[in-house]
Amino acid sequence: MLSKGNGILVKEYRRSSKNKTIKESTNKAKINIENVVASATIADKLNIKDISNILDEAEYEPEQFPGVIYRLKEPKVAILIFGSGKVVCTGAKNPDMARFGLELLTQQLEDAGISVIRKPEITVQNMVATWDTGHTFDLNAIILSFGLEKVEYEPEQFPGMVFRLDDPKIVMLFFKSGKVVCTGAKSVKELERAVDIVGKELKAGGFLS
Repeated sequence: MLSKGNGILVKEYRRSSKNKTIKESTNKAKINIENVVASATIADKLNIKDISNILDEAEYEPEQFPGVIYRLKEPKVAILIFGSGKVVCTGAKNPDMARFGLELLTQQLEDAGISVIRKPEITVQNMVATWDTGHTFDLNAIILSFGLEKVEYEPEQFPGMVFRLDDPKIVMLFFKSGKVVCTGAKSVKELERAVDIVGKELKAGGFLS
């Protein structure tokens, strides 16, 4: 059962999540965020055994994992809760989704009489996104264009080419299908900037129209 405060948060989440898309980058890229990992410290310490009994859908098997795994239905995320007071949200499709999940958790704990930081500082640790370029790639040709020192490609071990950007510090995995997986971004702006930078390099090499 949601408390009044929990219900307000869920309604706010529903309103904010409508029509939420990543702004189109300058090279008209199609970018989809697949996962956002965010963390916060909500207390100096937590009794996670008690918390596992309080929260519905909470899993606690200390012999397998040192924290509580709490799965929310809305927003659909999983939150890892540790005795140190640290919580990690994973599975969000955008940073706001992660923030709402963590805020909903702190309100539920507060409603249960557990002392927590009501508005903790939330830090995005990683964003994973896919970029559909709409073109197939000749990875060997891209390697020559980008420079051997910038890439890793061992097709007998892994089918993708690994490209590391220094600024922003993001790793991109290129596949022959034209799909690119981006990881390491801390914000949507970093992600968009990385795609813009690499998109321009691909255009300059004749790999994108």
